[in-house]
Amino acid sequence: MRINELPIVGELLESGAEDRIFDSLLLVGPLLILVIALVGRSVVTTGLAAAYVVFFVAYVLYRGIRH
Repeated sequence: MRINELPIVGELLESGAEDRIFDSLLLVGPLLILVIALVGRSVVTTGLAAAYVVFFVAYVLYRGIRH
């Protein structure tokens, strides 16, 4: 089973910006917040959040420069 075959995720990916990485980042963000809410704030969750934000900003800048 592929990720785009899942009921809700597939529809979100199809209605997105036609960019799989950007769509995936938009889907991972709320999941990361949920994980942090369930696990609590720690060095690991803070590192995950920081890595997510850095990767998201870097990717958006990359796409902005590329166009």
